[in-house]
Amino acid sequence: MTATVLVVDDDPVQRRLLDAMLKRFGYDVVAVEDGQAAVTLLAGPDGEAIDAIVLDLNMPGLDGMGVLAALREREIGKPAIVQTANGSIETVVAAMRAGAVDFVVKPVGAERLQVSLKNALKLGALEHELRHIKRRASNTLGFRDLTTKSPDMARVVRLAERAAKSNIPILIEGESGVGKEVLARAIQGSSDRRGKPFVTVNCGAIPHNLVESILFGHEKGAFTGATERHLGKFVEANGGTLFLDEVGELPLDAQVKLLRAIQESEVDPVGGKKSVRVDIRVISATNKSLLDQVKRGDFREDLYYRLNVFPITLPPLRQRREDIPDLARGFLARFAAEEGKKLGGITDEAMTLIVRYDWPGNVRQLENAMFRAVVLADGPELGLAEFPQVAAQMEGYDVQIPAAPAQLGPAEGRAEAPPRIIHMPVRDPNALELVAGSDMRRLDELEREIITFALQHYRGHMSEVSRKLGIGRSTLYRKLKDYGLLESEGRSDETDAA
Repeated sequence: MTATVLVVDDDPVQRRLLDAMLKRFGYDVVAVEDGQAAVTLLAGPDGEAIDAIVLDLNMPGLDGMGVLAALREREIGKPAIVQTANGSIETVVAAMRAGAVDFVVKPVGAERLQVSLKNALKLGALEHELRHIKRRASNTLGFRDLTTKSPDMARVVRLAERAAKSNIPILIEGESGVGKEVLARAIQGSSDRRGKPFVTVNCGAIPHNLVESILFGHEKGAFTGATERHLGKFVEANGGTLFLDEVGELPLDAQVKLLRAIQESEVDPVGGKKSVRVDIRVISATNKSLLDQVKRGDFREDLYYRLNVFPITLPPLRQRREDIPDLARGFLARFAAEEGKKLGGITDEAMTLIVRYDWPGNVRQLENAMFRAVVLADGPELGLAEFPQVAAQMEGYDVQIPAAPAQLGPAEGRAEAPPRIIHMPVRDPNALELVAGSDMRRLDELEREIITFALQHYRGHMSEVSRKLGIGRSTLYRKLKDYGLLESEGRSDETDAA
């Protein structure tokens, strides 16, 4: 779950030194010996796992400047820290202009490199969020803009990349908040409709009596209140993509008209005298099982098969915990910038907490939790105290709300004294404690505890207990008598007899 740093250096001694230093800081390390290997790695599927680069400038073949140029050409936005033995002003300026975020001189000190990496990761997360927002606004968001290191998500992206190459209708399934709209935008941004309109329709939020008007448009005076002509979402999306979110919420009468519009590529505005041709790609999304709705009669079977040509299922966040740290850092960078707060990152304890949490609301819930944490933060980093609502739902954490001072009201007291969160490691009730105080426990005590647990686990079946413990029944009965367990487990014979 830690950040991964790519070390690019032709000197094997330097690679070993940097590898040991970075691992001591808690980072995962990938090392390559030349610039071409670095570019190949970063441009490939494994490049998504890299969070930052420590790059030597002077290398044979493709040097550090060449690597920076190749990354810029391929639009690979990984923060790079360059290092060289030549610390001249000209070299520094050239490296920063080429895209480096920092510059260090060999041999770099541990503290200097650690600070530089923290700043680079923070800057990289912020640049990723800004790039995401910019491309989302211009409808050019691509698969490289998706934050993921999960194998499950990698399979989703591979499917989506294939679908993006055609005009096939796509149905994205997944729980609420997993990022179905983001995936739909990435599909459009990687297709030949890149940069064209992307129109979102929340089918669950449209009043039933306005569905036809909102989707297909209406003419002026078509009904009471229609004071102006309205194009409708289908016409607005002409040339681009229409994203039907929560499509299962559409009423049955609107489903009939939707089916015709998709099949014929034309819509009939309310009050209009002729049909309007449209060229759109339809991507639908649902957090329910449309097949179950079809079986219940709540969704038309013909429309289901029309929409469900290329299904893609997005896994919930709890099944791709590898993505949580990068998502959290991205949200932190964005909200800290918006709120004007200087936050260096998230403590290891807080990161462990949010990675372990199941996030029933998925990415949307994580985003809101990070927003709240940034607003609450008083220190240089986000710690456990900024996630009281998450810790309160996790086993092994005790949330203590300080009592309000007598002269202050309850709300004021809590504002002055934030919740204190104590991490208490949870002991497995089935675990065997071998040590009591500072000494080992006696063998007979441990044996008595094992036999007692076995009797409870196998519900008093003596044959099963003796077989699992690897001792004879007569030996088992003798030990029960020696440990004073025979009377309390006297019903075991009856259980076996039964």
